[in-house]
Amino acid sequence: METTEMEKSKSHILIEIIEYVPNSVVTKTIIRKTTGNVSVVAIDTGEALAEKISPFDTFIQIIEGTAEVVIDENKNILKTGEGIIIPAHTSNNIIANQRFKMISTTIKSGYEAVQI
Repeated sequence: METTEMEKSKSHILIEIIEYVPNSVVTKTIIRKTTGNVSVVAIDTGEALAEKISPFDTFIQIIEGTAEVVIDENKNILKTGEGIIIPAHTSNNIIANQRFKMISTTIKSGYEAVQI
């Protein structure tokens, strides 16, 4: 995973800053802060992100292709331009039945006042 941020104050075409790699998941960090991060991800056909449970809310938006997003066993099919919030503390999996690119935004602040 690349950890350097993109150049600030410069316009970027997000679908062009990351390329598909056969049989791979590729991630490029747009911005990373202690309060959260934004990444662009390219996932090749047949690949998936490992199922996980995050302690933080994550918003994903599809910028090219179609993705299968499973949240607590509920399947969602997202197409280009569509997004979904994956709530904190839920099981989730992102699957590429066909290759796609997405923006992933994780928010790590604002949980201080939440009582679990």
